[in-house]
Amino acid sequence: MADPRTTAVQVKSPIGLYGGGFMISREAKAVCDEHGLGPREFYFRGRCGVLGECEADVVTSVAVFFPSEHVRKNWENGRKMPVDQAVELYARACQEWGRRKLGGYDGCARIAELLEKVVQAASPVGAPLFAGWRGVPLAGDPPARAAQLMHVVRELRGGLHANAVLAAGLSPLEATLTADHDGTPLGGRSGEMVARFFEWPEPYPTPGPEVLARRAAVEEVTDDLMAPVFSVLNSDESDELIGLLRLGHGH
Repeated sequence: MADPRTTAVQVKSPIGLYGGGFMISREAKAVCDEHGLGPREFYFRGRCGVLGECEADVVTSVAVFFPSEHVRKNWENGRKMPVDQAVELYARACQEWGRRKLGGYDGCARIAELLEKVVQAASPVGAPLFAGWRGVPLAGDPPARAAQLMHVVRELRGGLHANAVLAAGLSPLEATLTADHDGTPLGGRSGEMVARFFEWPEPYPTPGPEVLARRAAVEEVTDDLMAPVFSVLNSDESDELIGLLRLGHGH
């Protein structure tokens, strides 16, 4: 019988995979090709467009793990697409990704039902992208709806995680360099590869034991912060969600 914190830990990997995989998918690439946007231009305009038309510093404040100049360049270059359109196309890419990856999985309707309950009850405090994405209309079909809700929950964890990183005294680059020391979706790449992917300028410092220890503690704190989010589910529902996402993982 899973308690809320166990649930938070057990579901973070599949939610990270299916809630974020569309960001570098063929569906996202097709939008870029059709509309003449660079991949990161679409990423920032689409993902962060729920904040509205704003200055690049506002986007940097939520895109915590990217260098500010990289954010500014792509946000400004992406202004050729209105934010409302970018959000709509970003949501559509997520939905189409869900249909392709989860279209044959019968558990999607129940995953969506349980996650919608979680999303509706969660506090938006400290997670502005979650707050914005919670207001985006959901797809009607189960695979697309499940993927979209996983994206929304992923944004909630991401916002709370960023708060935990900063509270631990880690810089965004330090947290990025140690990203392969936990179970987050980009785990498996070396920290330097992640930093390079995020376009942090080189050379990179080598994280020492204290930084690694802080980063490990941050993951525990993030799990602690996510625990109340899943308290809206009873133990049977929590077990069901964990099982459904385990079955869907790697589908």
